[in-house]
Amino acid sequence: MFKELGIKGRVLLLTLLPTSLLALVLGGYFTWMQQAELKDQLQQRGELVVQQLAPLAASALANNDRESLKRLAEETLNQDDVRSVGFLSSERNLLAQAGPKMLNQAPLSDGSPLVQSTGQDATRFLLPVYGRHRSMAVDQSNEEANRLIGWAELELSHHRTLLQGYRSLLASLLLIITGLVVTALLALRMSRTINEPLRSIKQSVALIKDGQLQTRLPPMGNNELDELAAGINRMAESLQNAQEELQHSIDQATEDVRQNLETIEIQNIELDFARKEALEASRIKSEFLANMSHEIRTPLNGILGFTNLLQKSDLTPRQQDYLGTIEKSAESLLGIINEILDFSKIEAGKLVLESIPFNLRDLLQDTLTILAPAAHEKELELVSLIYRDTPLSLQGDPLRLKQVLTNLVSNAIKFTREGTIAVRAMVEDESDDRAQLRISVQDTGVGLSDDDLRALFQAFSQADNSLSRQAGGTGLGLVISKRLIEQMGGEIGVDSNPGAGSEFWISLSLPKARDDGDELPRAQLSGRRVVMLESHDLVSQALRHQLEDCGLDVLPFSNLDHLLECVTQQNQGEHPITLAVLGVRVQELPPEQLSQRIWDLDRLGCKSLVLCPTTEQAMYHESLPDAHRQLQAKPACTRKLQRALYDMVYPRQQRIDTRPPLTSRAPRLLCVDDNPANLLLVQTLLSDMGAEVTVVDSGYAALESVKQHNFDLVFMDVQMPGMDGRQTTEAIRQWEQERERSQMPIVALTAHALANEKRALLQSGMDDYLTKPISERQLAQVVLKWTGLALRDHAPQSTAETPPSNNTLRVLDPEEGLRLAAGKADLAADMLSMLLASLDADRQAIQQARDGGDRAALIERVHRLHGATRYCGVPQLRAACQRSETLLKQDDPAAQNALDELDAAITRLARDAVANV
Repeated sequence: MFKELGIKGRVLLLTLLPTSLLALVLGGYFTWMQQAELKDQLQQRGELVVQQLAPLAASALANNDRESLKRLAEETLNQDDVRSVGFLSSERNLLAQAGPKMLNQAPLSDGSPLVQSTGQDATRFLLPVYGRHRSMAVDQSNEEANRLIGWAELELSHHRTLLQGYRSLLASLLLIITGLVVTALLALRMSRTINEPLRSIKQSVALIKDGQLQTRLPPMGNNELDELAAGINRMAESLQNAQEELQHSIDQATEDVRQNLETIEIQNIELDFARKEALEASRIKSEFLANMSHEIRTPLNGILGFTNLLQKSDLTPRQQDYLGTIEKSAESLLGIINEILDFSKIEAGKLVLESIPFNLRDLLQDTLTILAPAAHEKELELVSLIYRDTPLSLQGDPLRLKQVLTNLVSNAIKFTREGTIAVRAMVEDESDDRAQLRISVQDTGVGLSDDDLRALFQAFSQADNSLSRQAGGTGLGLVISKRLIEQMGGEIGVDSNPGAGSEFWISLSLPKARDDGDELPRAQLSGRRVVMLESHDLVSQALRHQLEDCGLDVLPFSNLDHLLECVTQQNQGEHPITLAVLGVRVQELPPEQLSQRIWDLDRLGCKSLVLCPTTEQAMYHESLPDAHRQLQAKPACTRKLQRALYDMVYPRQQRIDTRPPLTSRAPRLLCVDDNPANLLLVQTLLSDMGAEVTVVDSGYAALESVKQHNFDLVFMDVQMPGMDGRQTTEAIRQWEQERERSQMPIVALTAHALANEKRALLQSGMDDYLTKPISERQLAQVVLKWTGLALRDHAPQSTAETPPSNNTLRVLDPEEGLRLAAGKADLAADMLSMLLASLDADRQAIQQARDGGDRAALIERVHRLHGATRYCGVPQLRAACQRSETLLKQDDPAAQNALDELDAAITRLARDAVANV
């Protein structure tokens, strides 16, 4: 508050506050002293008057002369402040009184010669009158002198004393106020002598701030203020000089700039030319990459496609080996091309990451499953360890994350001659909706030096660049991995020492998925005991965790004889062991010995599951009675492991194919490609799947075929001489518009892999695109998506086994939908959207057919809905459709109940789909 006061307020406060306090203190003190003095004077006068009355009234009191006492009382009443006078006998009987009745009570005698009683308005005095008061000059005997002859009492009023006190107080207040007013006037005068110069200084400083540097302050009439004004004048003068110098410098610089404008303009023109050249170079680079992609991937499409077709024919083992070598070489070449194109996308900033749900455990185990053969050829152990508190259901781009992990594990396999490669996943930090993960790949390979570490994440560089290097590749894998992880918002690094192996690690924060992706049915195996054989410590630990995740109670062993002994002992007890998981290698346990041990375990009622390296599966295949169900490759996949153990505990019934035909006619397709090999490949694939295929080799021929025939779908190559795929599509769309025909689906077959290619294709009028090389599954899915007609050999297989009840199936399974869409999130979303969009219409049509008793129409609508559910992650609705269709075709009375279940399944899917939007 004091800081908010100005100088004027502060001066007034500093002058008036002490003066006021001093005046109040002194005035109060002297007023109090004066009041006390007046009271003392009144007290003394009362005592004096009453003492004077005693000798005057003594004779009258002795003679009981009431008249004399009355006159004396009235005479006394005329004195100042005397309010009432009275005389009492020795027995205190009233003899005479003048004035009003006394206000105060008669004081009690306490032995004192004079007693008094003081009230608010008056003071009452009482004095005893003795014999000695009659004649002060005459000697009297002691008895007569001390004889009480009466009492004299007097009451004095306080009014005059109070009035004098009030007058004195009023005079003091007037003097104090007068002094304060005079002080305030002097303070105002003093503050004005300070404020006026300060106001003048403030105005001058404001003018100087606004640029009027010629402003000067006059003398202020005060030494301190004159010094301040002189300082401001000097400052203004300095600023004025500096401004003049600055203006001079600006004028000089402006002149220099004016002289150099022509030079700068020439440089700008040169820079513009350089920019255009850079943009043109970038465009040429993009076109080169696109053309290179097309020119290389197009023949690769033919190589891989016809290799796949040849492998289905009758060949000798040597021919099969040759074809396998051709396929691996082509896939390796395709991988190198993909790395170069990925690097180009990242450099151009055109790589877009997806955000879909995935299961971390499945992703790691699938990666190791793919790379297991390469590791087992070098007799390396692959193992994945996922800590129990690590969230499994996450949201992100699983394909790109899998690409990074594949690269890291592949490098570990390349540079490790013996030992183990361990992939670990753990959670570093976790919140309600996100998880900070650390995934590491640790090997026992050659390790890296400091120089290798510095160059490790640079493009086109490798740890071993010598002519005798063993590992191949482009040197882009780690660069692409680093860029991908950084685009995901994470970090990637390596810890390594030469000869001591390396540990590549990824630190990544990912959102948690809303649905739990872990669907292991623990309850069906929970509580069962299983014996486990594994001699490798790290692999044993990982396998034990996997079995415990399946709900099993695990007894680990590193020796098969000890395992058999334990099973034998437990078989004689109340809780025999009925399951065994055996991790074996040929060097440790030959196939013939394993066969005998399997027979021994089976005789004890213990069913066995064998895990071995992929390179040794063929050796053990003949030694197992049911190798298809009893043999799995290392490293074990948790879902496959759980499924195999579940099948051992609950054997499946023989599978029966109850699948009805999915379509009433074959789809009519047009394939356009200028490359004869590609054209023949697509024609062969589609024809083998039951489609009616027409092929043409140019855009002109495609336009004529569309005008002459009706097709369900067109597969269009993009790069063709004459009229390319985009131009052909635009011409077809123009012809359809002129004829007012509905648009026919056109799907591009392109070898381009750049991000802008998809936008250009869709903008030209195409509906979808497939990237070469293409597979049979992709072709079948695209045909179903855009025509609703399923290709015969690629309809999903339905099995009649002891399925769980309809209520235990999931209503919506995004992972299954993604798997059915070959890992394409957009395709899975489109398939699900199409199904959801048609649910209301299908439900109404089914209800109308039921109400109308039209059995053929009812079967047709249920069959149509069943076909749509086969390509989406909707297990509950799919099972309800299958049961309803089967019972309807068998004319079973239970079909009505099945239709009610189907209606409820449609309702649940629609509700859950809206909730998950």
